[in-house]
Amino acid sequence: MASSSSLYLLAALLALASWQAIAFDPSPLQDFCVADMKSPVGVNGFPCKNPMEVNSDDFFNAAKFDMPRSTMNKVGSNVTNLNVLNFPGLNTLGISLARIDYAPLGVNPPHIHPRATELLTVLEGTLYVGFVTSNPNRLFSKVVHKGDTFVFPKAMIHFQMNLDHNKPAVAQSSLNSQNPGVITIASAVFGSKPPISDDVLTKAFQVEKKVIDWLKSQFWESNY
Repeated sequence: MASSSSLYLLAALLALASWQAIAFDPSPLQDFCVADMKSPVGVNGFPCKNPMEVNSDDFFNAAKFDMPRSTMNKVGSNVTNLNVLNFPGLNTLGISLARIDYAPLGVNPPHIHPRATELLTVLEGTLYVGFVTSNPNRLFSKVVHKGDTFVFPKAMIHFQMNLDHNKPAVAQSSLNSQNPGVITIASAVFGSKPPISDDVLTKAFQVEKKVIDWLKSQFWESNY
């Protein structure tokens, strides 16, 4: 018969496994919880604004998602996010949006959203899109056109590229988190502050230090 300590250990492991299996934005326990961005209280997410002070404007955002954004940068893309950080009414609702503008041949470089699955809809143009799984790193990619959708599973490295040499493209993404987060792979690896040790990077990528130095020079001031 199993000892009590063994049963406690088993219960703890099962609880941990269950917690990881259901980890996502928590469901609201009230009709709404408009974020109080000025509250000094620290919680996982944002505390609620006094519901008696909430009005219709808290559920509205003049995002101007119909207006093109500048893509004059190194990668030729611009992501306009609409999440709880600039739209407090989304707090606890588990959803956010993004408009993505692409210059001709522009790229939204490989990145991940650590807290969200992303559903991308092409509004204008033709995109090459894809994501890479965890090891052994299988690539799923597709050329998608206006009106098409493609889903990027949570925390998978993914990317998009405008295939047109002459015309811009536009997409809109829906994400199932009020604050999906983003980690752009290249700028995270080569542009972290403080920087990752050259010894680590040269060993990991099997290249000479001068290559790492050049890559760091490209990404140190990157803001995409």
